[in-house]
Amino acid sequence: MVGISGATGIAYGIRVLELARKAEVETHLVVTPAGQRTRAYETDLSARDLAALADVIHRPTDIGAAIASGSFRTDGMIVAPCSIRTLSAIAFAGGDNLLTRAADVTLKERRPLVLLVRETPLTLAHLRAMTAATESGGIVMPPVPAFYLRPGTVEDIVDHTAGRALDLLGIEVPELPRWSGDAARRRLEEDRRDSSAQSA
Repeated sequence: MVGISGATGIAYGIRVLELARKAEVETHLVVTPAGQRTRAYETDLSARDLAALADVIHRPTDIGAAIASGSFRTDGMIVAPCSIRTLSAIAFAGGDNLLTRAADVTLKERRPLVLLVRETPLTLAHLRAMTAATESGGIVMPPVPAFYLRPGTVEDIVDHTAGRALDLLGIEVPELPRWSGDAARRRLEEDRRDSSAQSA
């Protein structure tokens, strides 16, 4: 399941859907009204274009949808991006729409719930909501870039974060760059050799 709420960073949710399709994983999508507004601000996609990236699309008001029940089996859920309002509703079991209800079901069924919380700086209330979500079994994953991979574009940053989010659901993403340490070790050895040559 993929939820898209109204925080900035809808590119993360879009890429999660695209990578899940590459991995041949069925996706169920729910987008809040604020998420649709962000789509219009941040992309050239129509609501129909966004829906086409998922196998199944659910209206946020449809609390009778399959994903609102724990008996509907899933690998888990990613909320990308996750607004503070959505985080708070999830953290304190305020299932007021299908996205937050599906997230609550994910937690109660002890399935992975990954929240790409997009806010900065953070207030104490934000941190407490993150703590509560974590204590309930959620995984708070702010989309922090992995600069050790030396990303060349914004797309590189988004790809890696979306891939890592899917990793947390046990979904294998082909060609996801991973840290091995080998390149860093080689660079350090080269630096040492250069330093030794300069001091000789």
